[in-house]
Amino acid sequence: MLENWSVLTEGAQLALSRAALVHAADTIAGQAETLAHEMETGTLDDRGGPDALRLLAAIVRTLSPAAAIT
Repeated sequence: MLENWSVLTEGAQLALSRAALVHAADTIAGQAETLAHEMETGTLDDRGGPDALRLLAAIVRTLSPAAAIT
């Protein structure tokens, strides 16, 4: 385990930060899609949520640093 962030080069810090943001964006988008599915299958009440959650997932993925890479 890394004991001190400052021992990393600036490039390594940026790479790790980007990887963390990509992972977070993917997690958020995945959870939104899971909630949308739960609403569609009746596990959760549907009050227009699935479409809103899918929109959120698309926005998160579009704005994710990974979108700029691909």
